[in-house]
Parts: sequence; structure tokens; C-alpha cells
Amino acid sequence: MRKFTLTLILAGTIYLGNAQTVNPRPLTMAEYTKAQTFSIGDLDKDTYVKFENVYILDRYEGRKPYFITGSDGLKKRIDLYKLVAKEGMQELGTMVFYTNEKGKIYKTLVPNFTADGKVWEKYFEDIDNINKIETNFILKLSYVLSKEFSFMQYKLLNGGKDMKEESATYGNDICFPGTEVVAMANGGKKLLKDVMPGDEVVTVDPATKQATTVKVKELTTHEPKNYALTKLVLVSAHDELTAYGHNVLLNSKVLQATPNHPMMTKQGNKKIGEVEIGQDVLCFNEQTGKYEPFTVLIKNEHVGGNQKVYNIVADGGSTFMMNGVMVMQK
Repeated sequence: MRKFTLTLILAGTIYLGNAQTVNPRPLTMAEYTKAQTFSIGDLDKDTYVKFENVYILDRYEGRKPYFITGSDGLKKRIDLYKLVAKEGMQELGTMVFYTNEKGKIYKTLVPNFTADGKVWEKYFEDIDNINKIETNFILKLSYVLSKEFSFMQYKLLNGGKDMKEESATYGNDICFPGTEVVAMANGGKKLLKDVMPGDEVVTVDPATKQATTVKVKELTTHEPKNYALTKLVLVSAHDELTAYGHNVLLNSKVLQATPNHPMMTKQGNKKIGEVEIGQDVLCFNEQTGKYEPFTVLIKNEHVGGNQKVYNIVADGGSTFMMNGVMVMQK
């Protein structure tokens, strides 16, 4: 299970510092469950709704909805409401109404940072379950939360480790899982584990953003272990505010590697395990056909299960494109 203690302590400090303005109190598990039954009749018009004369849903900061279109061309709508206990007007969390392209509404309640760890565990379990049905639900939710919450609150929410450190294998192996996708010559793609000596792969000059090809000399393979992996979710977003809400075109990339693999970010060279939320990495944007900076939206560290990991040795260049993300050669 996730480790919440440090996150909650730090975040609680943030809320205590702002107690006069946000007046939060811990959300109970019973209240979390009850809130799942709350509905808004008209998301366009209803901005302040009471339930049982005990709770209130108040449109978050009077914000307009987000309309997010992903690379699949499907448009989703996200509306945020503060959940407030009427007695004392105490904030309990943020209610999210997510409407897909078919009109189906998914609800989730983001607890405030004073909530008990078990409530947070239930929240993460619930959004994971929705994500299994509604592809990229967590990605789109995370984008909106990153825009609306303070940076520190969002970073605490998404920057924690998702693993038991004692069960993961760390070491000097600088590699990727075999299921990462390598950009090949002539626009082709290949799973890393299937790359062969003599294959031609794409390398990009970080300064000029010009792509060329180099030949693979060797595919290095490391024995199966339960390796620790760092996972980055990177996004490129075009956000236009209209009279109806935020129209967002969202393109995303996901990359996994052992925590010590070298990366080049706009903020400098780092190991992937040291890359931070909000930093920029060069990626290939299929919508524009160009190599452009994508921003790290989500980062976590987890165990990948017992598996081999791989790395390419090439006869030139300094980078590879892995899952559309520029990574440094070892």
C-alpha cells in the first residue's frame, strides 16, 4: 500500500498555515462513502447545492469546466466542486465530476490533506478502478489538479513512492524494461527486447533537435530481478480559455527506466530518479511532427516485478527515443 505518513505531515503543515482561509477538517471514511451518492443536476448551472442540510457542493473557486481532448480525439469534461460541511463551513475535499464522450459521469472525491491515510488509500483505489474502465482518467484528472491546486500540494499528492523499498533491486544497471518502444529508422518501432545488432535506431541531437539514425552494436541484457523502476508521465498541453470553459488538447508520453538512467532535461542532465514534476524533457509530438518539450506531470517509483532489463549500445549519437521520449545513451 502507499505510504502516506510523510506526505500527510508535510501537507498538513501547508493547511495549518492557511487555516484561516480554507478552514479544513478531516474527511471521515463514512463521509467519503456518502459523498459518492451526491449528484449535480445541471453542471452548467448548479454552482451551490445542499445535501441533507449537512453538506454543500460549491463550484471550486467559481471555475469553468475543463474540456480535454486527448490524442485519441475523444473529449472529456471535468468539473470541480468543494465539499463543505455546513456546520462551521469546513472544507472536506474536492469533488470531481468527470463526463466522458458518451455522457457517462464518473465521480471521485479528493480528500483534503488532513484526512486519515485510510481515506487516501480508498481514494487511490477508486481512481485506479475508474482508470481501468475509462482510459487515461488519472492522466486527465492529474492535469486538472496540477492546474488548480498549488504546486506544492499537487507535488505532494503525486510525488510519493508507490513501492516497498526493501523489496526492490537497486544497483548499477542503467536500463529499461523490454516492453519500452524504440524509434527505428524509416519511422518504424520495435520493442526494446526485440532490437538486434545491426538495426538502425533514431538518435536526436539535443541542441538542433535534428534526427538521424545510428546502428545498434549490442543489446545489453541484465538478468531477471525485481528492479526498482522510475515512471514518468509527461504531457504537452494547449489550454485555451473560452466563454464555456478550458479547451485543452493533451498529448502524453509514459517512460519507465531504472532510477539511475541518464536523462537530459531543460533544467540540466539528471538521472531519471532525480527528475522532478514540472521539469521539461524533449519528446516527439505526433500531432505536430516535431521534437518538443513535454512537462513531467506524474512521477512515481515502483517495483516492476521479476524481469530482465535492457540497454542499447550504438555506434554513434548521444540519445535514443524511447516511447517517444528522448533518453541519453549510457
